[in-house]
Amino acid sequence: MKCGRSHHSFLGVLVVLFALTFLLGTFDVLTARTVSVVWPVLVGIYGVLKMRENRCSCC
Repeated sequence: MKCGRSHHSFLGVLVVLFALTFLLGTFDVLTARTVSVVWPVLVGIYGVLKMRENRCSCC
């Protein structure tokens, strides 16, 4: 069971940033190079958070 602390909602924010990265790339707000650098970083952060998910000491 989740405790409602803000670190649990960070995953949702990360998904929104991931989608926003591709959306801004589609509308040429971000360059293709920027998108190609940002999306793997976001996926990596997601992976680290999923590995640490079971280690939450507050729940």
